Amino acid sequence: MQELIDSYRHKGLRKKLVETLRKKGISDERILKAVGVVPRHYFLDRAFADWAYKDAAFPIGNKQTISQPYTVAYQTELLELEPRDKVLEIGTGSGYQAVILAEIGVKVYTVERQTALYKRTSRLLKDMGYGQIRQFLQDGMQGLPRFAPFQKIIVTAAATSIPQSLKDQLDIGGMMVIPVGEDSQVMHRITRISEKKFKTEKFDHFRFVPLLKGIND
Repeated sequence: MQELIDSYRHKGLRKKLVETLRKKGISDERILKAVGVVPRHYFLDRAFADWAYKDAAFPIGNKQTISQPYTVAYQTELLELEPRDKVLEIGTGSGYQAVILAEIGVKVYTVERQTALYKRTSRLLKDMGYGQIRQFLQDGMQGLPRFAPFQKIIVTAAATSIPQSLKDQLDIGGMMVIPVGEDSQVMHRITRISEKKFKTEKFDHFRFVPLLKGIND
């Protein structure tokens, strides 16, 4: 078990981060509370720990990043989470987004395609006491059909188009938040209206690592 130390300094820095997110327009108090509680420095290499509470993305290895806190909060807010929602995350990465979701009280299923990241994050979440988050080493493009339908799906990597396989796993009335584009991405929210009908909304521009097929050993 890795040593996890959350000091008064870290807690103070999180308070400042929460105020930064509030000023940027994040208004869901459940999300702000979760950001204020979750030690983001646990998810970063020690070399970056001093910058953990800056509103910035950082590398986590395997050509992946931990998203900017504003991006995490923005995507989470778009999901319009309800208590007891079953949520599928595509791209576990560091695990930070999954833990924010768990703190809000939803049931989290998360998929990672990078074997090394999957193993490292699985250990971390267990050490942090988040054993209730269900983690899978799997091709994110395929989702988790055996656990579908999901009320919410969040994709934390850039898709060039919206995978039909993920749309099919949405519950009626369910929502998927996904960044779409190549060099920069537009955040999309897809709402399933009926068995065959979907509504698409477009929001702000972001930058994400690409959503890739397969499992990387």
